[in-house]
Amino acid sequence: MITYRQDAAIALPDLMNLYTQVGWSAYTQDPEQLQAAITHSIAVISAWNGDELVGLVRAVGDGVTILYIQDLLVLPSYQNQTIGTQLMQKMIESYPQVRQKVLLTEEAPDTRHFYQKNGLLLL
Repeated sequence: MITYRQDAAIALPDLMNLYTQVGWSAYTQDPEQLQAAITHSIAVISAWNGDELVGLVRAVGDGVTILYIQDLLVLPSYQNQTIGTQLMQKMIESYPQVRQKVLLTEEAPDTRHFYQKNGLLLL
């Protein structure tokens, strides 16, 4: 069963495994910087299967007028199981007062489709 936690205290080996498995090597080249980025995010919501980190979303911004959804990752073996959708919804629901919720992503059709089906608009 997948459980969700809203806490930036995630062990570095868990973060490294997640970011490595999704192929985000720019983050894993400097593990301490990755840990600092997570720690200094205004919100981090993670998905766990027991003690295995299977997904994560983090946001930066002021949490009052603007929220940047910085990273959304789900282990490849857990994708297409609504974990990404749950993470996104939980992040957005955590900041109902914020008018501007921004996410920048690559141009891949499957990525765009995922965000559009979750209510984000293409600008």
